[in-house]
Amino acid sequence: MLPKTPGPYTTESVDDYLKAILELRHSEQERVTSNDLAHRLGIRAASVTGMLQKLAAQKPPFVKYKKHHGVRLTATGERRALEVLRHHRLLERFLHDFLDYSWDEVHDEAERLEHFISERFEDRIAAKLGDPETDPHGHPIPERGGALPDREEELLSEWVSGVPAVISSVSDRDPSALRELTQLGLKPGVAVTVDRTTGQASLRVRIGARRDSVRLNRTLASGISVIGAPAGRTRPGAVALPRA
Repeated sequence: MLPKTPGPYTTESVDDYLKAILELRHSEQERVTSNDLAHRLGIRAASVTGMLQKLAAQKPPFVKYKKHHGVRLTATGERRALEVLRHHRLLERFLHDFLDYSWDEVHDEAERLEHFISERFEDRIAAKLGDPETDPHGHPIPERGGALPDREEELLSEWVSGVPAVISSVSDRDPSALRELTQLGLKPGVAVTVDRTTGQASLRVRIGARRDSVRLNRTLASGISVIGAPAGRTRPGAVALPRA
């Protein structure tokens, strides 16, 4: 179970900031820019600056922030961010697997619930689900102890043509994009190969061992992350992903 976050009081807004910083960074020491946070949260950069200053002034602080140099989480902020992220991704899995929500519906519902469930409820959900490793979109779920498994992923839009890959995760930010991926049969565990690029706007992708290919625009392909396919596994359908 994640340790309870000591210190300052948290609100839904604070949780949203901490989780966004956690998701946007590429390493523990990397600083996230105010502009990136503003884009992720859909608010003005000036509002982000004011909130980051407040988070840095908490006792103990949630973040380390220097104007024009970005922000990173403190140990206290990281514990809370991981706690909220675990809630979110477990809720998504529960809504999808037990309440029959489609994968394009679970994100917004989990966003509303993630701030309010108790640690006891979190543990019961995890146990009911059999301690899942990923949410419905393929994103790793933080472990009870607080560790977030890492995975060497690359965007499909940047993958080398002709090299087999497996979809490891997809962005959950756009419900319409998720519905389009459903229609195309593109989901975590599915083997794909970039057939060729067709200029800057799109690329063609073969699914499994199919001879034909589908055209994906760059925006959709940029929301799909992949890993190298295990040797000999290029048949259509789901492939067992390596443990994160």
